[in-house]
Amino acid sequence: MPRLGEKYKVAIEITAKPKSAYETDEYFALDLPVAPAIMVGDEIVVEGSDVSEHELEVCICRKLGLPEPEKKGLMDRLFGKS
Repeated sequence: MPRLGEKYKVAIEITAKPKSAYETDEYFALDLPVAPAIMVGDEIVVEGSDVSEHELEVCICRKLGLPEPEKKGLMDRLFGKS
């Protein structure tokens, strides 16, 4: 995530607490997603599971009003093709 924050000049905030802190009545009262979760602005991208870097990048671009990045194939990623 920090790499995407540098690429798109957005603030990345990471909050880490013990699992028990996310299971309290006080946490549920905040109406935040179930951890682990990723939010972009007010949009919950994923909660309770993982997300691909591409999916996260698409959400960031959508939030910033930028065109969505193309999904690169395995060979593109391995050999650095654009």
